Amino acid sequence: MAPALTISAVAYYKLFFHAAKHPHQPVNGILLGKQKGNSIEVEDAVPLLHHWTSLSPMMEIGLDLAGQYADEAGLKIVAYYQAQRNVADVSLGPVAEKILQRLREKFKDALGLVIDGEDFGTDKAALVPWIWTGDAWRTAPDSDKAFTPGSSYQLASAELPASAGNYAFGDFDDHLEDVTIDWIRNRACIPIDA
Repeated sequence: MAPALTISAVAYYKLFFHAAKHPHQPVNGILLGKQKGNSIEVEDAVPLLHHWTSLSPMMEIGLDLAGQYADEAGLKIVAYYQAQRNVADVSLGPVAEKILQRLREKFKDALGLVIDGEDFGTDKAALVPWIWTGDAWRTAPDSDKAFTPGSSYQLASAELPASAGNYAFGDFDDHLEDVTIDWIRNRACIPIDA
């Protein structure tokens, strides 16, 4: 049985703004957190790319740098997220599967989250969880009910999707174009009360 998952406001806002900043491009990133028993608590997100979303040198460098940041913060890379170019596409695809297999080498309960473009920007979480079933990546059981009351997948607050606003935000691609962009921490996305 897959562990329960709770995503903090900071992590959700970062992945939300990453997808919102690049609505017509695929984006990807990782989620950082801790496992406590049969529960994963996602504390942060690190946006990776919106141009070079394939298995490229930029992807490898971004994953390595984000992994170092996670180690320094005492966290693990617990999940990978992506949004597809086609808003109706909530599949993982071969690149995501390879990245998730790599993540599973260090964290066996790693999972994938695909942003559902059709629900994005509504009061829904717009996230489809994918888990390893022992032989393949599949959508989590009851993934259509994920992030609703009673689901094992939750946001820290059900109001997060509706409360998302405009923040400064950047990913690793943005950082490659302007090194002053804080792509790992994205402090401008952190709510004042966090």
